Amino acid sequence: MSGAASAWIRRGSPQGCAPFERYLLAPAAFGDLRDALRAEPTLALLSFWAEPGFVHAAFLDEVESTLLLASTPTEGGRYPALSPARPGAVRFERMMGDLWALKAEGGVDLRPWLDHGRWPVIGPNAAKPLRRTLPAEQPEFLPIEGEGWHQIPVGPVHAGIIEPGHFRFTVQGEMVVRLEQRLGYTHKGTIGLMAGKSPRAAARYAARISGDTTVAHALAFALAAEAATGTTPPPRATWLRCAMLEMERIANHLGDWGFVCNDAAFAFPHARLGVLREGVLRANASAFGHRLLMDRVIPGGLAMEMLPGGGDAILAALAAVEAEMPALISIYDSHASLQDRVVGTGIVKPALAAAFAAGGHVGRASGRAFDARVALPHAPYESLAPEAALRSEGDVDARVRIRIAEIAESIALVREALAAAAPGEIHVPLPQKGGEGIAVVEGFRGEIVTWMALDDGGLIRAAFPRDPSWLQWPLLEAAIEGNIVADFPLCNKSFNCSYSGCDL
Repeated sequence: MSGAASAWIRRGSPQGCAPFERYLLAPAAFGDLRDALRAEPTLALLSFWAEPGFVHAAFLDEVESTLLLASTPTEGGRYPALSPARPGAVRFERMMGDLWALKAEGGVDLRPWLDHGRWPVIGPNAAKPLRRTLPAEQPEFLPIEGEGWHQIPVGPVHAGIIEPGHFRFTVQGEMVVRLEQRLGYTHKGTIGLMAGKSPRAAARYAARISGDTTVAHALAFALAAEAATGTTPPPRATWLRCAMLEMERIANHLGDWGFVCNDAAFAFPHARLGVLREGVLRANASAFGHRLLMDRVIPGGLAMEMLPGGGDAILAALAAVEAEMPALISIYDSHASLQDRVVGTGIVKPALAAAFAAGGHVGRASGRAFDARVALPHAPYESLAPEAALRSEGDVDARVRIRIAEIAESIALVREALAAAAPGEIHVPLPQKGGEGIAVVEGFRGEIVTWMALDDGGLIRAAFPRDPSWLQWPLLEAAIEGNIVADFPLCNKSFNCSYSGCDL
């Protein structure tokens, strides 16, 4: 049975969101919900966002395996904070202050997050943004007390071709005692770009929220639009979407496994896994004309049919991965110098993963057994029943081994999906009508939660795409504490959080 907080949400006024209802609460009731959440740990906060005049929160009821959405109007640009009861709410509240100029009353941390003081307006997504007149302020980091420490600033520009982000290390000798992140450097105004457009026109923005997760973000966006309009895509499109999603998971897990080895100065697995990943990407291009499968998943189905010989190219690439996996696992297991670097490094304790509702390989490596394909399946996963890997060690090694297990599982899922994708239509048009929908899609990092509201003409009134990294970045700060500075690249790559996915 669900607890008091779940019952409190359901007392609100239903707003007609599909397939999971959204309930509107008065501000006082939303404040009482915060207090009820303290006594109900099985109601996990998955997302927290705004639109002009309202804030919305999405919770996972881990007892009933369902979503509950709660909303409240913002009075005078304020709303009751959830961060005192749910630590994962902190960065969402900071983001809502930046994008909608809303203040979380009682919030744990009200510093800016995405806004570095260089935007021409304050609250660009608010109903009436204010023009900025003051110069940009210096970033404010948490104070440090005590003796014998010093700080190492890293970024936002890094070596290689990775996204920009600032990391402020506080260290005593080589030991990290605190890490604080600052993102926002790749803010693109995604939500503002989507507003006022049809789901079909705005789909390209969803596909570019985080380029390595283009299929998962595009699919979550499409499913939300389809839920809002009551549209069912053709069966063939559904199965091919599944194949694309799992191919994206395989390619990224291969790459991340290799980069973890590389950051431990073990180049051979990195090279071999890079070759296998390249084969998967080339198969994607042979099947659908794009290595990353960008702009192939759209609301209503797919943008194009699979190219001739595409299925065979995918199966050949998967066979190559499968053939080399045993040897690569043996190499990973048998080299003591590598195991010494990854085992026991960067531990995220299960209680902390649960408190932040961390998903994907980060959560499942720390004992949180949530996989959206299993708990909240969309078509066709209800008929596939994938087996979610689970470990409890919470270290770099555990996060790698979750990836290894998921590669094998995803290979089997792609084969099933291709076999089930009978010839037929690949797209149906969305009706031009109002509605509201939400979707949860298990990307390679974890679950993506996308909400969308359409006006009566079928144009996007409001939307919010939540990348898994929102709830994983804070755990990286915790994982590196007590480790040496040289272990940060290993920890960071074992998470592989998205900068762009959170910068919006």
